[in-house]
Amino acid sequence: MRLGIVGTGSYVPEKVLTNFDLEKILDTSDEWIYTRTGIKERRIAEPGTGVSELCKVASERAIAAAGLQPSDIDLIVLGTITPDTHCPAGANWLEAKLGCDNAVSFDVTAACTGFIFSLHVASALIRAGFNKKALVCAGEIMSRTVNWKERESCILWGDGAGAVILTETSQGAEVLSTHIHTDGKNGRELLMPGGGSLTTPISHESVDKGLHFLKMINANTSLRTAVNHFADAAMEAVRTSGYRIEDVDLIIPHQANIRIMEGVARKLKTPMEKVYVTINKYGNISSATVPIALDEAVRDGTITKGKLVLLTAFGGGLTWGSSLIRW
Repeated sequence: MRLGIVGTGSYVPEKVLTNFDLEKILDTSDEWIYTRTGIKERRIAEPGTGVSELCKVASERAIAAAGLQPSDIDLIVLGTITPDTHCPAGANWLEAKLGCDNAVSFDVTAACTGFIFSLHVASALIRAGFNKKALVCAGEIMSRTVNWKERESCILWGDGAGAVILTETSQGAEVLSTHIHTDGKNGRELLMPGGGSLTTPISHESVDKGLHFLKMINANTSLRTAVNHFADAAMEAVRTSGYRIEDVDLIIPHQANIRIMEGVARKLKTPMEKVYVTINKYGNISSATVPIALDEAVRDGTITKGKLVLLTAFGGGLTWGSSLIRW
């Protein structure tokens, strides 16, 4: 079965938070942030906006690009760790806002690898004959998961959403393969202790301890681990499909840190010119970075017909994965 991406879309909030803005509230500087992360600014969702609203705009753009109507969609898979509510699922809210009355919808929780996990799940369901046209979306409002007094972590994150339409077709970009992996025993390296059954109901004590903020443990170890898993996943996708890394025209990695992306390029012996970078203007939007970058690369003409595009990501869980797409 040939699975094709027939439409892409993305959306980031209008509000821009620059490094110079952060200088006013933190003991930091634009130079300190940029040299360590590659980030110059990030987008921040307005108060009262849920992640489903960001996903709605991105999804509408993907549906329009595919030339479809919301009623054509029969599957919605949403990668997110910041849904509007834990019940109903974020995808359920999105389904209602889009008017996809013929769709079944659910969330996938895989942190920064969420989009690739969602793409993998949707691909499997279509190949198995359960669904025909899938909306695969990833969206996050990471700005609400961080302690804005902790400069090492709050500077990293931003908000936004990206989406693709996946279906069996002889047209569009062919998804050659998808690959996913997890390592639960090391999952504490990126952790949000609060909010789950272990620390509910939320109490003054849990809030005072900062248990509901995202925490990064052993950042240097995480960087080395991330580079290795990014590169391993990339090579798995390429080799499985019978290609070499030299055949890849564009690599779209999860936008975690410019140092990680440079490390991956070195490990793959690939020039940075082949790596698509958006972290400078959006920061790390967890699961949404890959589909946002993919959509931008399509719309700005970086991706054209016939190009071989490699997606690769690594995130909390630990999770990592990849996908190879012939445009």
